[in-house]
Amino acid sequence: MELPNSVQKVLQTLENAGFEAWCVGGCVRDSLLGLMPGDWDVTTSALPEETMAVFGSHAFPTGLQHGTVTVRSHHESIEVTTYRVDGAYHDHRRPDSVTFTRSLTEDLRRRDFTVNAMAMSLRGELCDPFDGQADLRNGILRCVGEPDKRFGEDALRILRGLRFAATLGFAIEEKTAASIHRNRDLLREIAVERIQVELFKLLAGKNAAAILRQFPDVIGVFWPEILPMVGFDQRNRHHCYDVWEHTLHAVEAVPCDPLLRCAMLLHDIGKPSCFTMDERGVGHFYGHSAVSRDLADGMLRRLKCGNALRETIVTLVDWHDREIPRTDKGVRRALRVLGEENLRRLLHIKRGDNMGQAPEYRHRQAEIDKGKAIMERLLAEDACFSLKQLAVNGHDMLVMGLTGPAIGKTLNKLLDAVVNGEVPNEREALLKNVKEFVTENRKSCN
Repeated sequence: MELPNSVQKVLQTLENAGFEAWCVGGCVRDSLLGLMPGDWDVTTSALPEETMAVFGSHAFPTGLQHGTVTVRSHHESIEVTTYRVDGAYHDHRRPDSVTFTRSLTEDLRRRDFTVNAMAMSLRGELCDPFDGQADLRNGILRCVGEPDKRFGEDALRILRGLRFAATLGFAIEEKTAASIHRNRDLLREIAVERIQVELFKLLAGKNAAAILRQFPDVIGVFWPEILPMVGFDQRNRHHCYDVWEHTLHAVEAVPCDPLLRCAMLLHDIGKPSCFTMDERGVGHFYGHSAVSRDLADGMLRRLKCGNALRETIVTLVDWHDREIPRTDKGVRRALRVLGEENLRRLLHIKRGDNMGQAPEYRHRQAEIDKGKAIMERLLAEDACFSLKQLAVNGHDMLVMGLTGPAIGKTLNKLLDAVVNGEVPNEREALLKNVKEFVTENRKSCN
């Protein structure tokens, strides 16, 4: 892959000034995989003040204590960091100090995984002292050096490792995997906001279910609610898997959207606490949707997820087991409450939930298809399911003599009548309905 002009200019400028300069880390990894890097990082033998002097007004001191200068090149920002050796890590997140070095190999030695410890020059030369290219070819994620040391330095690397394995479809090397299990409790030292970012990236990965299957104990450090699901026998003919395996199959069956994946991960989180068994030995989970909803809400709050994201996931969890009649009226009502976007999401959730059940009960896919077809037809017909689609508005209510809260109350009553098929969404019919409502109100007040 050809380096972007902005990156080429930075590398060339540093070399012209007599310094070494290389692209490093994830951008090199992604380039070798044939992927488009999200950003480009440069490492150099130049000290921070030397980098500042080379680029002048185009350089900004964004992290001088760690050797980082941001350079503006072709209207893009490129981080340029001096080769360094990290000091001790007492907070399991950032080094207490750094020492600058003139050795690229020493800089690469401090990095997390071999596939991230490669550097590429302006001419495409590869510096790969830890054989990251071989691990890329073999689909292996392996720590640079001693895994316990790498994770002890920065505990977030534990989740980053799971995220890389999930998104790249890599297997985690045996010693690295064992160290992840062994050091998982170090995640308690990490800010929940950072955990949230890595978790949602993990969930979007093509290999997310396989990684969750291998490392539930790691996820359980910050979400212990998932642990009772592991191995929990459902004792029900609809289910050939325990609660955790059902959940993982459901996660795998929905698109790689982190919101959908998260809703799928949490949809049955309340099942273990709701379990009852009848006299025939059949398991039941009465009320598990509501319990799952409340647990999911608390779990997402703990990770400080944004309100809109949290509320959407909680709604999907709450609705995942609700029956939506495959009729125009039933689908219109669902659109009225959820809106088009969330109803589409819910159909994915219902489909995934069903795909996680025993094969002989996956016939519900046809019913989900039927509901989707009704929704598509209603949307194509511009069926009314929101206030903005009503043929009347607040101004019409004012003209009819309504004021204050009565306006909103009346509009919502009209919308319910339209959604239920009781009144057509036609201006005259709706205004007639309002007149009757006003007349009834006046009679009741006299």
